[in-house]
Amino acid sequence: MRHNLFRTAGVLAATVVVLAGCGKAGSSGTEAPPSAAAGAGAGCAPVAGDKLVVLTDDKKLQNTDNVIPAINKKASSPELIAALDKVSAALDTPKLVELNKAVDIDRKSSKAAAQDFATANNLTAGLTKGKGGSVTVGAANFSENATLGELYGIVLTAAGYTVKVQQIGNRELYEPALEKGDITVVPEYAATLATFLSGKVDKNAADPSSSDLTTTVTNLTALGDKRGLVFGQPSQAQDQNAFAVTTAFAEKNQLTTLSDLASKCSGAATVLGGPAECPQRPKCQQGLVSVYNFQAGKFDTLDAGGPLTKNGLKQGTISVGLVFSSDGALAAG
Repeated sequence: MRHNLFRTAGVLAATVVVLAGCGKAGSSGTEAPPSAAAGAGAGCAPVAGDKLVVLTDDKKLQNTDNVIPAINKKASSPELIAALDKVSAALDTPKLVELNKAVDIDRKSSKAAAQDFATANNLTAGLTKGKGGSVTVGAANFSENATLGELYGIVLTAAGYTVKVQQIGNRELYEPALEKGDITVVPEYAATLATFLSGKVDKNAADPSSSDLTTTVTNLTALGDKRGLVFGQPSQAQDQNAFAVTTAFAEKNQLTTLSDLASKCSGAATVLGGPAECPQRPKCQQGLVSVYNFQAGKFDTLDAGGPLTKNGLKQGTISVGLVFSSDGALAAG
């Protein structure tokens, strides 16, 4: 389960039910979706392969869902934030992919994977001891967030706190507990949390998330101030929508970016795979059309970054599929 419903705007972004039904949107082998323009090129037929690669989002379709520590303001201190910031400084998306691979594919526990990462990146060195006391790290109910929670626990323990790491559930459960102080800190995702908090503060406000990280964090900070939350530094690690192809497909068609995909592979032979909601989602097919003018010939209903989509890519039944940028499978190939 992922931390939101494929990174869309609105309160739905706060759910963790990735495959919630959102109406009919096409199915395997159906005619081209309405977004497939007449007169598009021949397209690019799927190419099977064992290794997947994410195409660079060069026009910034996706928002900045960077991992960021969300902290109860009353429980925060400079020493606590400095410890959490050490995790942020060490994390980027390739390292997050490797962490997820360690847990999801290599079957290490989140605690063991976090300890290995902390040791390899020297996370506990040089931390200033805080005032001590008990700290509860909350985590959402999917493995990536649980591992991040364990990382936070390691650095906070090194900074002199007595730490409990507790996996709680979805954002609707843990965020109110964070506001109340029942939880001290949670690993969060900047754009999604900004959108979620905006829905609590003013449901009619414009979406505060952005493809620019500074803008997202500025808006998030202002919203957090209204809910008793503060934030550490955002990491460079992102867990957000991404579009993957096999390396064989990328090499055959000379693709590295989504702009390449649109210019070289729009047309009848190209099959886009993803969850049923994808054609209507501004961060999925709808966004590929509006931002990149990418025209798929067919849409194949599979899942949101799950095994159906990844197997569809590897077996050569879809050309391009929706995945998540930190998926461990992107390391495993």
